[in-house]
Amino acid sequence: MHSQICQILDFMVEIEKLKDVHRQTRPVGLTRFENSAEHSWHVCLTALMFKDYANEPVDIDRVIRMLLIHDLGEIDAGDTIIYASETPENKAAEEQGVRRLLALLPDEQQQREYLALWLEFEAGESADARFAKAMDRVPPLMQNLNGGGHSWQKHGISKNQVLQINRRIGRGVAPLWEVLEQKLDKAEADGLLRRE
Repeated sequence: MHSQICQILDFMVEIEKLKDVHRQTRPVGLTRFENSAEHSWHVCLTALMFKDYANEPVDIDRVIRMLLIHDLGEIDAGDTIIYASETPENKAAEEQGVRRLLALLPDEQQQREYLALWLEFEAGESADARFAKAMDRVPPLMQNLNGGGHSWQKHGISKNQVLQINRRIGRGVAPLWEVLEQKLDKAEADGLLRRE
């Protein structure tokens, strides 16, 4: 039992590296960039707040577990702005990182369970995964909408790009997407997004 506890502790130390993976967005009101661990926490709370608005019934416990592990692969792969990160190479690097990290755990069944949750999230086909993927997109949008479009402006992001990547919010929580679309219209009118 002691060796298993030590393996779990080693895993806990290794995943702390997520706190040093810096994202492309800043927390609202701050000049520093958010780290991926902060993002995971924020997304979990977002999911809790919007679970009753989901298009379909969701198992919030499963959703939270998905969201807690969804970015672990960034420890090895790093973070790339979402508008450039949806590539097969990037996803393969993230999956390899997730597999490496989960292999540190002593329980093979637990390793398989968490890998299955990660793969389910990535596929985005179940009700839980659709909702989780929707929630993953909300904080970065709100950070840009309430932070002068800092990341959008830096990378020359257009409204069409934002819509293409973030429409998945509507697959999880349609009324939330309706509200966010209105905010994006205003952001474009205010010059926060590149016009095409």
